[in-house]
Amino acid sequence: MKNKPSLGFVGVGRMGANMARRLKDRGFAVAAVFDSRPEVARALASELGARAPAALAEVTASADTVLTVVSDDRAMRAIFAPRGDSLLRGARGRAFINCATVTPSVHVEIERLARRAGARTLEACMASSIAQARQGTLYLMCGGARTTFATLLPVLKALSPAPRYIGPAGRAAQVKALVNMVMNINTAGLAEGLALGSALGLDLDLLREVFAQTGAASRVLETDGADMQNREHACWFSATHAAKDSGIALALGRRARLTLPLAAATAHQYARMTRAGLGELDKSGIAELTFRGRGGRGLPRVR
Repeated sequence: MKNKPSLGFVGVGRMGANMARRLKDRGFAVAAVFDSRPEVARALASELGARAPAALAEVTASADTVLTVVSDDRAMRAIFAPRGDSLLRGARGRAFINCATVTPSVHVEIERLARRAGARTLEACMASSIAQARQGTLYLMCGGARTTFATLLPVLKALSPAPRYIGPAGRAAQVKALVNMVMNINTAGLAEGLALGSALGLDLDLLREVFAQTGAASRVLETDGADMQNREHACWFSATHAAKDSGIALALGRRARLTLPLAAATAHQYARMTRAGLGELDKSGIAELTFRGRGGRGLPRVR
């Protein structure tokens, strides 16, 4: 890939928009952006000097490589629909980098559809957040044909210092599901530990310092501990996405005939947040379900 490919983006929310900005900064031409909210796409297109077409097929026509960052299995199948407006229309020779956390079998399904259309796909599952997307320091776990991974490395390396090839389609998504399952369990456990400390009248600043020096230490303690204590839940990774991703892991567990009680309990907690209208709070908002006297009171309901 001597010349940098022209790029398209589908899904330009918090993550997708900052990935597009990063790639533009690194000298890639961002030709087209598309979002289910047209006004969001138009605003980003104006910022980046790109087009905001009304049709998915126009994104494919505008770009050599299209990156997708959509919400779930349904959205993924919709943008790669075998009929009607779809990224697969006129896709021969194109490459798709699919970054959403979706069911691993969906990545396999999309790869098969793209191959029939003469295109290539790579899943590039992200284990980082918004700031890392903007800075190009994402941790990317990639799945698909190794030759496709090698061809797309210039784009991947502009987003990640060390993109990791995991295996064929679906394998990276399996690893990502497990990463998020464990992260979510850690988050729920930390919320319960801090809630109990609060109920016992302990100094939570002191408690977090002790946690950090003992077996209770975790990456989640660093990123979410103070936010749980101070009820600061600005969204970096939403409770709704946490519920979805824990559900993906639970489905994999059922298929493997494993019982995962901690993952199940955590998924239940995040589903409670979504039902309570708190799904767009950060995952740290799970503390609202555990601290005595909170119950989401004093926080805005998400409409």
